[in-house]
Amino acid sequence: MNLPFQKVLIANRGEIALRVIRACHEMGLKTVAVYSQADEHALHVRFADEAICIGPGPATQSYLNIPHLVAAAELTGAEAVHPGYGFLAERADFAEVVEKCGMTFIGPSPEHIRLMGDKVRARTRMEAAGVPVLPGTGVLSSAEEAKAAAERIGYPVILKASAGGGGRGMKIVHDPEALGPTFERAGEEAKAAFGCGDVYLERYVTSPRHVEIQVVADRHGNVIDLHERECSIQRRHQKVIEEAPSVALDAEVRAQMRQAAVQAAKAIGYHSVGTVEFLLDGDRFYFMEMNTRIQVEHCVTEMIMGIDLVQEQIRLAGGDPLGPLDREHSPRGHAIECRINAEDPITFAPQPGTITALHLPGGFGVRVDTHIYQGYTVAPYYDSMLAKLIVHAPDRPRALRRLRRALSEFIVEGIGTNLPLHRWIVEHEDFVRGTYDTHFLDRHRDDEAVARLRDESH
Repeated sequence: MNLPFQKVLIANRGEIALRVIRACHEMGLKTVAVYSQADEHALHVRFADEAICIGPGPATQSYLNIPHLVAAAELTGAEAVHPGYGFLAERADFAEVVEKCGMTFIGPSPEHIRLMGDKVRARTRMEAAGVPVLPGTGVLSSAEEAKAAAERIGYPVILKASAGGGGRGMKIVHDPEALGPTFERAGEEAKAAFGCGDVYLERYVTSPRHVEIQVVADRHGNVIDLHERECSIQRRHQKVIEEAPSVALDAEVRAQMRQAAVQAAKAIGYHSVGTVEFLLDGDRFYFMEMNTRIQVEHCVTEMIMGIDLVQEQIRLAGGDPLGPLDREHSPRGHAIECRINAEDPITFAPQPGTITALHLPGGFGVRVDTHIYQGYTVAPYYDSMLAKLIVHAPDRPRALRRLRRALSEFIVEGIGTNLPLHRWIVEHEDFVRGTYDTHFLDRHRDDEAVARLRDESH
């Protein structure tokens, strides 16, 4: 391995910044942390080789401030930039600025980010490449056009922001009377959230599962997949629990989905790590979107495949060929990840504050990726995720037992968390049987057992 860079600036914070720092140090690379004034005492600041303040607490004045990030890289002599996930990770303009300044962007090309970030263009490219897509439309110009398309496709339908992601900008419509007002509202919300009011429409799948395929591709045209992750336990279209492999796939559908993901990446000449996300409707699946970055849930793939995906991402950015990853590694056992958030377990409202006591679980097959410590103050400016708890075992029943044990040991005091929600989910018969879909939490939010969770969240 002979990388063209030796110092990496991590344009992010929290758990993912620490994750990248660790990967870089194991590869012999120097690291530069950036931090806001609210993160002065954060662990990523402590463990990087260098650290530089880039502005006040609000993300728009710090972690989303491209001139400040580029200046930090130039001041410290960083030769590459890793965006992590969130913030600027899928901003094509950021990748372009990094490259124009003579640094390596650790990720795909700006063109790939821009293409797959435009959900309508991505849909069109995938359809042309033979990847299954749901019946839908291009960008809609009026409510009347939306109504005509919905009549053709059939209700229910879902309106989506063309520039959307992360579950934002979605509106489900069940009847024609609601479509007009919902179309207008969706466009306004898309404009406010993403700076672009374009929306499109797709057939709505009422009881889907969310299954995604991890792909890895080099700059020489080689693409492989590293199997699937099941991400159907969600709140507000955002993932809460992920596991690998998925219990919903049989061998035939799994093979078809893996092939479709590789086909999707090859069709656009993709390079770097990425994730092709599908909706599963019975034994049929449909392209949903492609995330052109490392995923929050990459850890479950790492655990079953024995591959450091962040190191692979860095290596590929340096121009190294893919190598025989698919021949050297095969899936092993079962992994499950819980996202531990500082939030109300029922309403999901953020719960910032200071952690007064903390105990992290451990033991064989248990991994905790986190940036928190006793005395750490959770700021109100950023995502509420505190940690990722990942367990690995030879099979799913044993992974579930290990996860229950680890959750029982996880203690966070001083702030509210969703730990009680996770403890409830992993005992629920639908989750234990693997017979859940993306509406699991919505379906059970009025259960008596769920109503008691808030009392356990502090």
